[in-house]
This record gives sequence, C-alpha cells and structure tokens, in this order.
Amino acid sequence: MANKILVVDDERLIVKGIKYSLEQDGMSVDAAYDGEEALRLIKQNSYDMIILDVMLPKLDGLGVLQQTREFTSVPIIMVTAKGEDIDKIMGLEYGADDYITKPFNIIELKARIKAIMRRSAAKPDTREQKRKVLKSRELELDANARRVFISGKEINLTAKEFDLLQLLMENPDKVYSRENLLNTVWGFNYPGDARTVDVHMRRLREKIEQDPGDPQYIHTKWGVGYYFR
Repeated sequence: MANKILVVDDERLIVKGIKYSLEQDGMSVDAAYDGEEALRLIKQNSYDMIILDVMLPKLDGLGVLQQTREFTSVPIIMVTAKGEDIDKIMGLEYGADDYITKPFNIIELKARIKAIMRRSAAKPDTREQKRKVLKSRELELDANARRVFISGKEINLTAKEFDLLQLLMENPDKVYSRENLLNTVWGFNYPGDARTVDVHMRRLREKIEQDPGDPQYIHTKWGVGYYFR
C-alpha cells in the first residue's frame, strides 16, 4: 500500500512541485492550503506523514501542529521560510519530528521523509516476531505496536519521543550524551544541534513522569547526558 502524505502550504506552486515529486515515488499525496483545511483533513484521514508549513492563513502551522498532537502522533516535518531558531525549537516543543528550511532541495526533503518513515514504520511480522514489551514500574512500552502506557493508560508520543524512550529503556543505566542521541535517533546527517535532544527529553518527561522536576525514569547526568533507571 502506498504511503499517504499530506502537504500543507499556501504557496500552490510549492505544493504542486512536492506533490508531483512524491507521487513519482509511488506515494499518495493530499494537499491543504490553510491551517483549518489541514486540520479537517487530518481528522478525516489516516496519514503516514505530514509536511507542514509554519506560515499559513486562518491557523498557522504551529497551531495545526499543537492541535494535531492532541489526537495523533503521525510524523510531522515542519517547513519554515524564516530559518530562525525560535521557529525550529517551537516546532519541536509542540511535537514536530523534523524541520526543513525554505528554499529546500526536493531530494533532501524526500530523504528526510524516508528516514523518518523507516524509524516509525513498525510493521513487524507477528508470525515470526515475538511481542517485545519493556516494563519499568508503571511504565510499559510495546516495541512492536509502538505504544506506551502509564498505569494502563496509553500515552501519545511522537515518533522521536518513542525512539528515545525505547533506546533508553533497552539500555538501562547507560548514559547517552546529547550528541550520541542525536546521531542515533535522528541520524548522522541531521542538521540540528543538541538543543533538539533537550527539547524532546523535556516533552517526554512531561508525558511519562509524575513529576518532571523529580523524574523516576529518565535521569540527567550533569555534564554528560541522559540515562534510564
């Protein structure tokens, strides 16, 4: 089945170009030209990826991102024309999985899409793979289904938040530097910096920790990095 992508941008020529290029790779592409239309489509359809511009009429991209994260963890790549750190970090704060700055090369965009999809595909053959579940006190992570629960209640994590948590839970007490996490989870060619890891860790703690200021699960080793206890 073809991957289904939603492209959200008010510049119709950009949408047309992205749509054409992705369809040449066998993907199914929907388009939206303002934030309200994007939200309507996201609620009505199941997408494998959303490419979301920051600057949109009616409802801006960060507003769309924030509302989307209330009901789905679909991977989202933010697109910004500004190239300002504040937009990038705010996008990650709200749960974006990646960002790209205009003008961009379509080859780079497709590489980002494919990299994120590879990490979040989670299509195991259950006939050959046993269910892999990691548990720690009230926290439970189902690696095959890519679902996380606290005391039996499902927690909605983004693809990157899930990848970070799984890596840490699979390697308890191992301290990972920010650079190590960036390279392992985002990939060696990712253009972001260590702040990306800090933002995601803060968001992850807010979701799984009863008191993010006094965490039970994800700890910081000052001056070094993060580890799971």
